[in-house]
Amino acid sequence: MSRRVDKLVVHCSATPEGRDVSAKDIDRWHRGQGFRKIGYHYVIRLDGTIEKGRDEAEVGAHVQGHNANSIGICLIGGVSADDPKIAKDTYTPEQWTSLETLLRDLLTRYPHAEILGHRDFPGVAKACPCFDVKSWWASRQQASKPVCPTCNRLLD
Repeated sequence: MSRRVDKLVVHCSATPEGRDVSAKDIDRWHRGQGFRKIGYHYVIRLDGTIEKGRDEAEVGAHVQGHNANSIGICLIGGVSADDPKIAKDTYTPEQWTSLETLLRDLLTRYPHAEILGHRDFPGVAKACPCFDVKSWWASRQQASKPVCPTCNRLLD
């Protein structure tokens, strides 16, 4: 039985800049908090490697009240190396590339899904994932549209 997925949710691990963490590490943390297993479906490491967490067919544990219809993606990083209480966009170029690739792939399976950051949900009092996901995705959509070679305008 497949789930109805209408949200692709980007998170951060809230780990200090430059500290690499794996899906296995997050699985251990989440189990320590009483979860059955890792709450995210995907983890994107500092080098851009995409690791599987929960199977897409399984309900995640990453946005309270919205897990049944969403896929959770966690970028490693998100806080300052100097002060872990300071939210910061710490992501590597490889992570940005992998995030865009993964989202485009997920949209082939869930074409009507909305792409959001954890902080975009009502009642979430976190900066996670420490950047404006909607604006970033809109900019990626613009960047991927063809441009007229003579007038330099975006083509529809």
